[in-house]
Amino acid sequence: MTEEIILTSEGLTKIKEELEYLKKEKRKEVAQSIKDAKEYGDISENAEYDDAKNEQAFVEGRIAELEKMIKNVKIVKRASRCDRVKIGCTVEVASDGKKIKYRIVGPSESNPGEGRISHESPLGAALLDKAVGEVIGLELPNRKLKYRIVSID
Repeated sequence: MTEEIILTSEGLTKIKEELEYLKKEKRKEVAQSIKDAKEYGDISENAEYDDAKNEQAFVEGRIAELEKMIKNVKIVKRASRCDRVKIGCTVEVASDGKKIKYRIVGPSESNPGEGRISHESPLGAALLDKAVGEVIGLELPNRKLKYRIVSID
């Protein structure tokens, strides 16, 4: 059974843009690198050729992965009203006197450094279906954290 890929519409757009770049530009660059490396002579001991072939394998693998994601995508529609935390909502939480905003997304577009956390992550899962004002506890291996939901957009 194929796994459903949960994405926001913005996440799907990014994946389609990456796929187009890989197919239209990166493939040509790699093909040129292989051609150039072949001109250096014997390919059996040619590091440039090996590197180019490895890059080609990576690019083709990534293209296949992105095509599979697009084929199995489930778009999460942005809710007209986020009264409870759902995938696609942005939630602001307060913890230890600091306020942080997170967008709840599927695992494929998760990037905590950019404020996008997966609904499957410990914090994302704990926030799901909670409302403004609720406090959640998160137990980590070395400490316990509490988050109060400040706002949901």
